[in-house]
Amino acid sequence: MANHFNFTYQTIILYLICCATLLLPQAHAVWLTIPSSGTKCVSEEIQNHVVVLADYYVVADQIDSNHLPAVSARVTSPYGNNLHHNENVTHGQFAFTTTESGNYLACFWLDRQHQEAATTTLSLEWKTGISAKNWETVAKKEKIEGVELELRKLEGAVEAIHENLIYLKDREAEMREVSERTNGRVAWLSIMSLGVCILVSVLQLWYLKRFFRKKKLI
Repeated sequence: MANHFNFTYQTIILYLICCATLLLPQAHAVWLTIPSSGTKCVSEEIQNHVVVLADYYVVADQIDSNHLPAVSARVTSPYGNNLHHNENVTHGQFAFTTTESGNYLACFWLDRQHQEAATTTLSLEWKTGISAKNWETVAKKEKIEGVELELRKLEGAVEAIHENLIYLKDREAEMREVSERTNGRVAWLSIMSLGVCILVSVLQLWYLKRFFRKKKLI
């Protein structure tokens, strides 16, 4: 009976962990094709107080893997603050905790001395929130393992989901407020436009009536 209870308990925990994992944004690993001249950018909408970790490197070409072209990188916040800037590198990393909510932009371009080369492939691994947390360090520091560690991961996942839901709720309320304010302004503009049209019509009628009387047509 005890074995059956333990098995059921572990099954429920694993099921909850899987569900939480599916609901959470996972780490993004993408390959970017950087043109010989120009900039390639990626962006992600991130809320406030979220940890962001990223690792990027130039992918070696099978034809010439010994001479990798150098790239430059810049990461900016939604309000244009510079969070990371690196030049003439083949590999780089950046990490920060967001202080603004909105779209965070990461841009990459070839270094000037390599702009005569063909397009370059760059690998970018972007982690945010719970995906950026180092659970191995947490386990060693707090001396937890097994089910307790999985429960800790589940707790972190639930907190992240709760924060995301609050963020989405706030954004929805924000957008609804903007929509209602815009509808109110449009309604007032429509009323003012109608009033101006009526006033112009009255003035035209008064002017024509006066003109015809002056000409003794009526």
